[in-house]
Amino acid sequence: MRETLVLNASFEPLSTVSLRRAVVLVLQDKAVVEQAHPGLRIRAAAVEVPVPQVIRLCRYVRVPFRQRAPWSRRGVLVRDRHRCAYCGRRATTVDHVVPRSRGGGDTWLNTVAACAEDNHRKANRTPEQAGMRLLSKPFEPTPADALLLAVGGRGEGWDTLPEWLPQPA
Repeated sequence: MRETLVLNASFEPLSTVSLRRAVVLVLQDKAVVEQAHPGLRIRAAAVEVPVPQVIRLCRYVRVPFRQRAPWSRRGVLVRDRHRCAYCGRRATTVDHVVPRSRGGGDTWLNTVAACAEDNHRKANRTPEQAGMRLLSKPFEPTPADALLLAVGGRGEGWDTLPEWLPQPA
């Protein structure tokens, strides 16, 4: 089963936890189940609990403000919905718009998802030099978006996101 989303008392997403940890928080009255898997329950000798998909903490937890989302290869693939930025086919690699050897780095604005063929065809050049155009411009997700990307990003794309994540239009 997937992990359980943890919401702060103010309903903002905080993180994800294992199913076991989510049940412990509920049993200790530190959290309440906001959304459960339909029809699934965890039973013990004297207690029965719905299998949580989303829990909300009973007390507000102050979280230090994070200005930027951490970059990751998996995050880029999920951000771009596993679609090649050059042709739109299934992407399996990450391409640097400005190659690292030419001063480009691992940043949200310099990396895009790419299929292996287009990544190889572009090689150590910029898209302009290779005669290729980007179908979509890379962007930096907010820290909250990055959390949802990390939670939903299991390598399968947006088709298999948990029910509690917003579905793309």
